[in-house]
Amino acid sequence: MVLESLTTPLKSVQHPYQLFLVGFIYATVGIFLSYWVFRAQAGIVMVLFIVLMSVPLFYQTMKREESQVMKYAKEKDILHAHAQVVRFFVFFFIGLTVAFALWFIVLPNEVVINVYSIQAQTISSLNQQVTGGAAEIGLFSRIFFNNMKVLIFSLLFSFLFGSGAIFILAWNASVIGTAMGSFFTSTLPILLHKSINEAGAYLIAGALSLLRYFLHGIPEILAYFVGGIAGGILSVAIINKDVLKRTDRILTDFSDLLLIALLFLLVAGLLEVFVTPLFF
Repeated sequence: MVLESLTTPLKSVQHPYQLFLVGFIYATVGIFLSYWVFRAQAGIVMVLFIVLMSVPLFYQTMKREESQVMKYAKEKDILHAHAQVVRFFVFFFIGLTVAFALWFIVLPNEVVINVYSIQAQTISSLNQQVTGGAAEIGLFSRIFFNNMKVLIFSLLFSFLFGSGAIFILAWNASVIGTAMGSFFTSTLPILLHKSINEAGAYLIAGALSLLRYFLHGIPEILAYFVGGIAGGILSVAIINKDVLKRTDRILTDFSDLLLIALLFLLVAGLLEVFVTPLFF
């Protein structure tokens, strides 16, 4: 109850930057509690802990968003209201990701191996799927359709379980945080070897880690957020039987959100294949 009361849907929408701190705290509690109680399964249990802490906030937020659909007459106004919620999703996700990356860097190696082992295996599997000399267009197609599957899961989880998309978002934050932490730890010695002072090396390694994964990661995760909102709104509308009263309004909003999510995925795929390699 203490962690659940850190913020409310209204405060989150009005002050989305506070969600960065909430996400950071949730991830930190999840990491240490899972390592302490369920050490052998810490990698997945920490994600489940984050989901448990986040469900009340996200469920209330979805209820609020569904009421916005019924409140406004114009779709433009509805989408503007959704955009405010997407902002708080972004800050929450960044808070989670930064926490996962920071603790990957700070914690002893034996703890990191235990806590982040599942995420490391996932990253290795993904790297094998996108390597092998594939042409850029083929690589883009592979990445785009892989991300499409995640978007569908996000939408379905949110529709079936109300706040189910939180699991997808928390899991992706843990994977990206692990990748950022690993990139930081491998880049830092190279920078120090080049006689860059320690403070400068830390700053450069941190900035490069953020750029490498957030450049395409932010639009990609935005797609999952928007898909989760679409599924959550449809779920709440069915529960409240609003979908029977304003079928056209609900389905129009659902379709618009799904289209926006696909556009975000398209941008993310293009950035990952054609822009990120220019820097790394």
